[in-house]
Amino acid sequence: MRIKYTISLVFFVALVIIEKENNIISRVSDKLALKQTPQTPLQPSGLSHILPKHNASFTTLSKTNSAFSLIKRRLENYSQHKEVVTRGRKHILLLATTRTGSSFVGEFFNQQGDNMFFLFEPLWHVEKMLTLETGGTNATASAKAYRDVLQQLFLCDFSLLESFIEPLPVNHITTGLFRRESSSSLCEKSVCSPVIKGFFERYRCRSRRCGPLNLTMASESCLQKEHRAIKSVRVRQLENLRPLAEDPRLDVKFIQLVRDPRAVLASRMVAFAAKYKNWKQWAIDGEVPIDDDEVRKLKGNCDNIRLSAEIGLRQPAWLRRRYMLVRYEDIARFPMRKATEMYRFAGIPFTPQVKSWILKNTQASKETSGVYSTQKNSSEQVEKWRFSLPFKIAQVVQKVCGPTLKLFGYKFVSSEEMLTDKSISLIEDKVFNFL
Repeated sequence: MRIKYTISLVFFVALVIIEKENNIISRVSDKLALKQTPQTPLQPSGLSHILPKHNASFTTLSKTNSAFSLIKRRLENYSQHKEVVTRGRKHILLLATTRTGSSFVGEFFNQQGDNMFFLFEPLWHVEKMLTLETGGTNATASAKAYRDVLQQLFLCDFSLLESFIEPLPVNHITTGLFRRESSSSLCEKSVCSPVIKGFFERYRCRSRRCGPLNLTMASESCLQKEHRAIKSVRVRQLENLRPLAEDPRLDVKFIQLVRDPRAVLASRMVAFAAKYKNWKQWAIDGEVPIDDDEVRKLKGNCDNIRLSAEIGLRQPAWLRRRYMLVRYEDIARFPMRKATEMYRFAGIPFTPQVKSWILKNTQASKETSGVYSTQKNSSEQVEKWRFSLPFKIAQVVQKVCGPTLKLFGYKFVSSEEMLTDKSISLIEDKVFNFL
């Protein structure tokens, strides 16, 4: 009887330890109650496969001892792994809004080399599904979804993102990952499955003909990388990402990229002509209804950017030494200097491969510099908007985004002549303390 009691007690303790290990290794998401999530590409290691089921019994205490020995080794290995993560591995989140040059700046990390796992706009899938299912009106649900997906991706777990991809991946294999070709990590040989002749032959990935993406292979590749970086234009408030900064498994650095709101609007009017048809018409008419929904949306965007920056620049305890503010205009004028600063802030080596890419892609010709291209004559991009945005439109932006312009050091224009006079700089020399 005493032996049976001892075995039962030992088995109970083993289960407690198993549960603790699983909680440490992986947070189980509720999938935001949107849909049932398929089997994860990388299942938590757990220990269920080494222990008997509940209705079985140990025949000898030696089996119990073996099980506990394995449990101990697993926990010791995980503890050592956790220390390595917090000391060496870096996680970089580049936060921006559309048309701020984020694709260009994202390449600073995408071009890092074999030790970087970079993802381009993975939250696109989340935003798309939430818009379809909730109308895009539930800001709280969106913020939670974005945070949870980012957290799992930094841990190389694609399972939650997988539940947002349409059509739903089969056996963790998908052809529908948004802009896969923009991530060098997802076009490497290790994750580039063979092309099925005739069906996927047209699919190209960084000049390589690739078949569908296997998310399990992507997870495994991610785990092998020393650092991880994600670029996103969909996070509205930095405060919502606080759990990432406080997660002991991560060492997250937040880089917020901003740009003159007048330049952003001018770029969007060209890139997203259909969505910005009202602004284009107002530019022709010369009058802007200040109480229009589109104007209020512009003000809301500026306020979100400013509020996030104000939090970051205050350096609260959870953001101390984790936040950096960068103006696109400074990157465009001094790309190598700003890239060096960003890498120093992130705590990762600035490789010759990145330097070479920057030199090559900041002196692009007009023929190679399209609306969505990452190849730019960067110094020209800074002033280009001043000759396409009417003064009346610039005035409206200054009125609704005034506090944002002031915080980031962008000068107001008072006349059409001042707007188009290239001898007058609209960018103040300003240093943002982030260390």
